Amino acid sequence: MPTLGTEAKAAGRSPKVALVTDENVARHYLDPAMESLRAAGLQVETAVLGAGEASKTLEGAGELYDRMLRAGLDRGSVVVGLGGGVVTDLAGFVAATYMRGIAWVGVSTSLLGQVDASVGGKTGVDHPECKNLIGAFHQPSAVLADVTTLATLPEEELRTGLAEVVKHALIRDAALFDTLEAKADAILAREPEVLENVVARNVEIKADVVMADEREGGLRRILNYGHTIGHALESLAMEAGGRLGGAAVTHGRAVALGMMAEARIAQARGTADAAVVERQRELLERFGLPVRLDAAPNVDRCLAIMRHDKKARSGRLRFILPEEVGTVRDVDDVTDDEIRDALRSLAADG
Repeated sequence: MPTLGTEAKAAGRSPKVALVTDENVARHYLDPAMESLRAAGLQVETAVLGAGEASKTLEGAGELYDRMLRAGLDRGSVVVGLGGGVVTDLAGFVAATYMRGIAWVGVSTSLLGQVDASVGGKTGVDHPECKNLIGAFHQPSAVLADVTTLATLPEEELRTGLAEVVKHALIRDAALFDTLEAKADAILAREPEVLENVVARNVEIKADVVMADEREGGLRRILNYGHTIGHALESLAMEAGGRLGGAAVTHGRAVALGMMAEARIAQARGTADAAVVERQRELLERFGLPVRLDAAPNVDRCLAIMRHDKKARSGRLRFILPEEVGTVRDVDDVTDDEIRDALRSLAADG
């Protein structure tokens, strides 16, 4: 990671840096990251978190504030988030709120981080009632992404990122969707050249949307496709120890299920035909992502969770619904009955 030290030094006005990572990433990349930062003349306070969503809480942020204060980090210091989406979300949130905001640099080592979590300036932590409820918009000074780090990524984490890749293609780029269908095997085999092209196009899509609407007042809402229902399913699974319908549920799995449920709403309304839903289903399955559950989730609890979602406005839930591959519609008139039917459809045979 030769450029990390250079970017971190340029981002701050102080030689002190807080390097936040997790135990899984640390085994592979902590040493080269430290070497790069120190070679740039920076003093590094390292925090190695437990892996997983459980670290992304206000309590976790509080522990980082304590460490940064003890190490003497000031308003000219920099936070470096080295890891996947959980790490960059938390590191960015801490940077956004420590001393009313200091600079941060994201180093994404997961596909989810490279194509989604580290791009766009959304930072945050989870609340027991809702994922990502507490947060801030705080753009990183730099984001570094090296697809060779994906070689050490667990299979499940690769698939989690692929859910967001499919989402970007579905909402914005029919040609990318075609590429994903044609190159699925090469992507799963982690061929660097193919991954580099896919990651680069995903970053372009998200960056274009974010630059047009940084604070989610309009266009940026299209990035929420699959997430209104997906986040509710993820929260429901967290309440049940990470499982839903007998299966483990990661962020990517929840988003895939959310995309299927929300596509079914569009199909029932007649805004998307069956062929669009089927292409989505086939691609998600090809990437090893779920498109159904063994049993319907608790629909009333899902609705209650969704009412707390940041995407709700005056009690009305917003949904992004597909029309064609590459185009979507932003609506706020989906009824509870439509949501219930979509959730129950996840336990159907299709």
